[in-house]
Amino acid sequence: MKGRRCDGVGKRWRARYVNAEGDERAQIFATKPQAVEWLDKVAGDIASGRYVDPQRQVITFGEVAEAWKVNPSWTATTRERNLSVLRMHVLPRWGDLRLSAVKHEDLQIWVNELVASGLSSGSVRKIVGVARGVLQMAMRNGRVSMNPADHLQLPRQKVARRRYLTVGQVDRLAQEAGSHEVIVLVLAYCGLRIGELSALRVGNVDRLRRRFMVEASVTEVNGELVWSDPKDHQRRSVPWPRFLDDEIDALIVGRDAADLLFSSPRGDVLRVRNMRRSWFDRAARDAGVPGLTPHELRHTAASIAVSAGASVLAVQRMLGHDKPSTTLNVYSDLFDHDLDDLADQLARARDRHREESSPIVSPIELLSARVHLA
Repeated sequence: MKGRRCDGVGKRWRARYVNAEGDERAQIFATKPQAVEWLDKVAGDIASGRYVDPQRQVITFGEVAEAWKVNPSWTATTRERNLSVLRMHVLPRWGDLRLSAVKHEDLQIWVNELVASGLSSGSVRKIVGVARGVLQMAMRNGRVSMNPADHLQLPRQKVARRRYLTVGQVDRLAQEAGSHEVIVLVLAYCGLRIGELSALRVGNVDRLRRRFMVEASVTEVNGELVWSDPKDHQRRSVPWPRFLDDEIDALIVGRDAADLLFSSPRGDVLRVRNMRRSWFDRAARDAGVPGLTPHELRHTAASIAVSAGASVLAVQRMLGHDKPSTTLNVYSDLFDHDLDDLADQLARARDRHREESSPIVSPIELLSARVHLA
């Protein structure tokens, strides 16, 4: 790294250095102190690992986003959601800017504008999450030294209270569902995702063990059916309660292993939008739980299982969460009774201690104390 004087009018000092690839980088300054300061900063960035070649920042945010969109780990629904957010909210604001022009303070102003526009806190967080993801890829690829979207002040997430149906409400819903009663009961007592239920085939039923072998999921994306592994790749065995035996038997008798276990009236894949429009929403309204979604029956299954005394591990395995901590995080409110039990146990521990430490007082001592007090 060195600086030398240039002849001519205007900026007179040229500072230059050679990067790790052997390419020379140079900049012209009006004064020698400015040139030295720039070289010192470059040297410090290289020593600390924060150095980014200026030529690698010439690329635009939108060009990085094109590479970010190719993510093989996304499910079809995640891809559709992320691409929609990118197209509608992120690229119009940042797509044409060079990475070097994307600043933390400008991102914060953008966040504030999104909030002021009336978007929900959840929507704002999703939008910012997509922008952060693109910039994170740029950082991993050595195009920026740090992610300017880190540590933004975001609106607090408003968590809606989760709705759990009682056993009685599930029974009423199943009755209102008519011929679709078994679908309601399987969702409410087995905790399957609707895409997992729709993907079940007759060959996935283990009648002797009362198990559904969940090996696939199907989702409708832009009108097309997309088949995939279950979420988090959690293929699993899910039990059903014995009161469903007759209904399951009726579904599998005389059918081929490849046949769909649950299907539309025409024998096609069960699509959640058609299902809700055809009978589910009406049944929920008539059962006194208007606005209920099929996914809320999965929450109900977790609630019923916990109320029945199921362990966290058992609930985790039924629902197909990747680990027990996920189940605890998602359904922490279902374990409030543990806090009540804990409070009772602490009270009993204190009572035992006081009983064990209290001195034994004889009747004569008590009589003596009364005389003394008199």
